[in-house]
Amino acid sequence: MGLEIGLCYDSKEEYLAAGYSKLQVAEFDDEGVITGLEEALTRLGHRVERVGRGRVLAARLAAGERWDLVFNVAEGLWGRSREAQVPAVCELFDQPYTFADPVTCGITLDKGLAKRVVRDAGLPTAPFAVVHTPADADLVKLAAPLFVKPLAEGSSKGVSARSIVKRTRDLPARCRQLLLDFPAGLLVEELLPGREVTVGVLGNGPDARALAVMEMVWTDRAETAAYTALNKDEYLARVDYRLVSGDEFADEASRLALGVAAALECRDACRVDMRCNAAGRLSFIEVNPLPGLHPVRSDLPIMARMAGVDYDQLLGAIVGAAVVRAGVCERAA
Repeated sequence: MGLEIGLCYDSKEEYLAAGYSKLQVAEFDDEGVITGLEEALTRLGHRVERVGRGRVLAARLAAGERWDLVFNVAEGLWGRSREAQVPAVCELFDQPYTFADPVTCGITLDKGLAKRVVRDAGLPTAPFAVVHTPADADLVKLAAPLFVKPLAEGSSKGVSARSIVKRTRDLPARCRQLLLDFPAGLLVEELLPGREVTVGVLGNGPDARALAVMEMVWTDRAETAAYTALNKDEYLARVDYRLVSGDEFADEASRLALGVAAALECRDACRVDMRCNAAGRLSFIEVNPLPGLHPVRSDLPIMARMAGVDYDQLLGAIVGAAVVRAGVCERAA
C-alpha cells in the first residue's frame, strides 16, 4: 500500500545559483531537507516524485498531471501571500495536498493578522502595533521595552539582539533601518521577557493533539532576547532544548497551542511559538503552518525525537492526517 506523492519545495541551492541573496532564500529548504523528506516518505512505502517550486507544479498540473497527494513545503518568493501560492494552485486543480489552505497560509504569514485572530479568539498575545512606514512608528503607543520584527517573514529573518527597543523614542529610527530590508512592514509588540517554548501540533479537528512542549534555554553564547536567526543557525552552541511535561506550565502551553491551531484553522501539523510575560503567563508569538522539517535541526523533528517519535513516524503521522482529511485512498502495492 502506498501513495503517489509529489514533493513540492523551494530549493535554497537552486535560488542561490540563480543569483538570489542569502537573505532572500533564508526560509527555503536545502538539499538535506528535500532528500530527507524523499527518503523518509519512500521508506514509508510511498512513491515520491520531486516536483520543485510552485511554477513547476502549476505547469505540470495544467498539463494534466496528478498525484494522490502533494507534500508541500514550498515557501514562495514574493509577497505576504507567498506561502498560499502552492495551496491555491492545488485547489485550482483539485489536487489534494498537505498542510494549511491558502487562507490560513496568508493570515499566518502576516503576523499582525494572525495576532488579531488569536486575540479575538480570546487567547493571550502581547499588545502590538503594525508599522508600514517610519511615520507609523511615531504613532505607536506601547509600553517599552518593545520587540520589532518583520511583519511577514519566517525562519527568524530580521530577528536579532537589535530587535529589542528599550526606549519608545528610539523606535522610529529602528523601524527606518528595518524597513530598508523589509519594506512589507514590521510588527512591534511589548517585549515578553520570560520563558520561550514551541509546541508541535499533529492532526485535525477533534483528533488534534500536542506532540510535545519544547523549551529553548539559552546558553552563555546565545542572544537571549528571542529565538533569533543566529541562535537557530548555531543552535548546538547557543540553545539547550528541553521537553516540558507533567506540570501546569506544560498543560497551559498545550492548551494554548491547540487553541491557536484551531482558531487559525491549521491542518495536519503546525508549530506554535509562545513566550511568558513578566507575570509568567504564556502569550502567543506566532505559528508556522508549514513547519520546518529538516531531519536533524528543525524544531518539530527535534521535539518529536526527544518525545520518542522518529522522523519517519512524524512524516507518517502528517501524511496520515492529510489522507484522512482529504479522503485520499492509498493504492494497492
